[in-house]
Amino acid sequence: MRFLPLTATCSLLLLSLASTASFAADAAAAPTSVYLEELTSPELHALIAKGRTTVLLPIGGTEQNGPHMVLGKHNVRVRYLAGQIAQKLGTAVVAPVLAYVPEGSIRPPVAHMRFSGTISIPDATFEAILEGAARSFKQHGFRDIVFLGDHGGYQKSEVRVAERLNREWAKDPSARVHALPEYYAAATVPFNQSLLAKGYSAAEIGIHAGLADTAMAMAVDKTLVRTDQLAQAHAQAPANGVTGDPRRASAELGQSGLQHIVDASVTAIHHAIRTR
Repeated sequence: MRFLPLTATCSLLLLSLASTASFAADAAAAPTSVYLEELTSPELHALIAKGRTTVLLPIGGTEQNGPHMVLGKHNVRVRYLAGQIAQKLGTAVVAPVLAYVPEGSIRPPVAHMRFSGTISIPDATFEAILEGAARSFKQHGFRDIVFLGDHGGYQKSEVRVAERLNREWAKDPSARVHALPEYYAAATVPFNQSLLAKGYSAAEIGIHAGLADTAMAMAVDKTLVRTDQLAQAHAQAPANGVTGDPRRASAELGQSGLQHIVDASVTAIHHAIRTR
């Protein structure tokens, strides 16, 4: 058996240790989060340069959800879902959640504004925020800017801003804005149809803070729902802002609703990018 000289053996060992340390350092330096606000500026710049050029803008809202569900339901849900969508796309990052949205007249208060905690801003202000955010993303090199609206009240504003900016940028192919109706539609039509097929009634499923809404909140984070208030939420509806019956809601039931949203959104984003 032939042995290497001691100096050669030491050199090989040092080289191996150096390579291992370099690999570990590179691995540690590589950002793993898809959330923009959890990255440093250089980390984000490097990701964009490597092709992560889609940015998802999650739009939530701060509004009453009956006695059993927290005011920030939309914000927590859309942030979670945007993260799932970004991971599945593999080429996207998630911008900070927009929690201030139009919720109706403040004075006199209408709709959700009649309940404590709801925050409303004018449509023009909301659209200006969307526009400013989109312009910022374009400046930093993002090619596809996607609005993910978790609330039905401002869907038309998303479309107006996207159309306005796309007209302005028509001669500049470097960036495009996509209002994504498929995201919001998936939270209602296919999920509700699946619940109906399981024997739940339309009245039980509801349109706000009912079975469907509550189940999806539970699937995201069970602490969003006060389970000891579910019976009261039903008993006092609709005077308490609840439309539906959340008593039979569960995280297991809501998981399929979340999956509908993720799958439909990923498909729609792929299509939007291919046809831009």
